Parts: sequence; C-alpha cells; structure tokens
Amino acid sequence: MKAEIEVLQPGLFSTIQDSGRFGFLKYGVPLSGNMDSYASKMGNLILNNSVNSAVLEITQMGPKLKFNASAKVVITGADLSPEINKIPIDNNIKYTINCGDVLSFGKRKSGCRAYLSIKNGFKISESLGSKSWYEGISDFSKLEKGMKLAFKSASSSFYAAHAAVKINSAYLFQKELHVFPGPEYSLLNVTEKKLLAVTEFSVDKKNNRMAIQLKESIDNNLSPIITGPVIPGTVQLTPSGSLIVLMRDCQTTGGYPRILQLSDEAMNILAQKVLGDKIFFKLDSTFIND
Repeated sequence: MKAEIEVLQPGLFSTIQDSGRFGFLKYGVPLSGNMDSYASKMGNLILNNSVNSAVLEITQMGPKLKFNASAKVVITGADLSPEINKIPIDNNIKYTINCGDVLSFGKRKSGCRAYLSIKNGFKISESLGSKSWYEGISDFSKLEKGMKLAFKSASSSFYAAHAAVKINSAYLFQKELHVFPGPEYSLLNVTEKKLLAVTEFSVDKKNNRMAIQLKESIDNNLSPIITGPVIPGTVQLTPSGSLIVLMRDCQTTGGYPRILQLSDEAMNILAQKVLGDKIFFKLDSTFIND
C-alpha cells in the first residue's frame, strides 16, 4: 500500500513548498518557496533530509491529517499547538507517527507559519523544477479536504542520528528587520528617510504569500518609476505613502519606487507576523549616512 496522508481538514491555508522555483523570473514566474526558509531548513536538518526537501507550510490554523503508514516528522516555526492523537507535542522534536495516527493543530501560541517536515520529504510532482505550489503552475494551490499526500514510509529508510540541531526560535518574537537601500532609496529626502528609520509599522489585514502591506504610511513625494524588476523582500512605496513588502509569491516587476530590500533573516521574521504585529526597519550601518 502506498504511504499517504489523508487530509481530514485542510486548515486555513496550507501549501507544499520547497526552496523555490529558480530560473524562470524572465518569463514572469514567481520564485515561490518557503516563506520562512529558516524554519523549513531546520526541520529538514533534524530529519537528515536535503534542505530542499518539500515540506507542508501551515498558516495560522493548522490542518487535521491522518497517516496510513509510519513516518518520522518534525514541526518547526510557529507554535500552533500540534497534537498526535490529541496528545500535545512540541515543536523542533522528531516524532514517530504510526499507521492510523492523526496529527492535528489547535490554538496559535506564537508566530504565523509552521512547517511539517517528513523523513525523505513529500512525494510531490515537480513543476518547472520545483515542488512549490502556485496557482496556475502546479497541480494544486492549497491543501483541500480529502486530498492525499504521498510520502516514503520511514520504516524502511530511517536511521538514528548522532548529532543534534540547535534551533533559535527567538526570531519569532523579533521586531527589527534588517534592510538595505533599494534602487530608489536615494531619491527620498532626509525627512522621509528619518521616518522610515523611526516609525514602528504594523502588519495590515492585506497580507498573504504575495505581499504584506503595512498600516502606517509616510509622506511620498516620489514619482512612479518605469516598471522595473522586483524580488521577494523588496519594499515598495505606493503613491498614498503606504509600504508594501513583497513576499515569496510576488510578481517579477513593479512600478512603485523600491526604497528598501529585506535581508533573508528579515524575510523569515516578517513571514511569522500576523495582523497587528509591530515591526521596524534597521538600515545596514554602511548606508546610514546616505
């Protein structure tokens, strides 16, 4: 019998992701991939998987999953109160799941996105060199009730590890986002640059895998730019003065001034924020006097 996970309940928004889809930006294909690359990487390292192995990214409210074969799993990232057969389990710990067991999630305690990694990864077909789900490119765009996810049973492939992986989960609560100047940063005046540096921004309700908008705005005296390339982590300044931070499923070009660029670490921090959470930007010291 093929090893599968049956989706009893899909949760709020759960998708299969890996490191991303590279080499297709020139065709307008988003990078996609794990919103929090650190959490997904740590889960795969604990299981001695390739860091690019596909994982299940779970947003805020988790799914209910029934296993028809044994598996070794670990959950990283946000704490969404995971349970095996209604018995609470911890993040960042490797667990054995047996045939018939049910993995479920409860109340969100911290963070926004959790990652379910499974020994040997999920057996998902690739689209354009990646297993990451994206509507219009992959076979599926999100987890659905009744769906079955194939995997390789751990009973014939698992072996004991003799090293531990140390995980620092402090970033889940961090507010500071390390950034670099974007292509149009130099066009901002002194007042606008200061506002970027001292304003505490909060996550708006308009947030998803494509972009996260911030509630607070700053004065914007810049003109729109000729459409130019953008990547995940690009911070755009809209005509109204609001800021939009592009995330993993973002478009490949845009016409708003690109004033900042998030570091990889900052991307992981922001990926774990929910509506109302606070953040502030810290410009790399090399550019503070610009």
